[in-house]
Amino acid sequence: MIALQNKQPIPLDTQQLEKDAHIILQHLEYGDFDLGILLTDTKTMHDLNKKHRDKDKPTDILSFPFYPELQPGQRIKAHTDDEKNIGDIIICPEYVKSDLERWGQPFEQRMRVLLVHGICHLIGYDHIKDEDYEVMKQKEEELLSLLKA
Repeated sequence: MIALQNKQPIPLDTQQLEKDAHIILQHLEYGDFDLGILLTDTKTMHDLNKKHRDKDKPTDILSFPFYPELQPGQRIKAHTDDEKNIGDIIICPEYVKSDLERWGQPFEQRMRVLLVHGICHLIGYDHIKDEDYEVMKQKEEELLSLLKA
């Protein structure tokens, strides 16, 4: 189940975002897993980024995997329904909108990119090292291609 909460002022198509998340989870064969998505304001994102990453500024997205030790390509082996969870992502549409020029993408497309990026983090992908970045980038491109309607 996808649990989406919208607690911020920027108008956006939450139904499309939820639909996109569903498409991604189905493709990854995690369609019966839980995913939490929180859309929040800049102040809350700033507070969360400071608390969880020790960065005293807002950011566009934070990811909190249910299985933090999961490696790219590794499958989650849930033994109970309670373990069928990939984690939570938090996106700040206000920050995303203020940072669009940097990325050269329309708002809706940037939100999709961030959704994919966040889900990739939840399933073990990272971009700390260059070689990890390349692996994550390939997975992101694969998932984004599913959303081109």
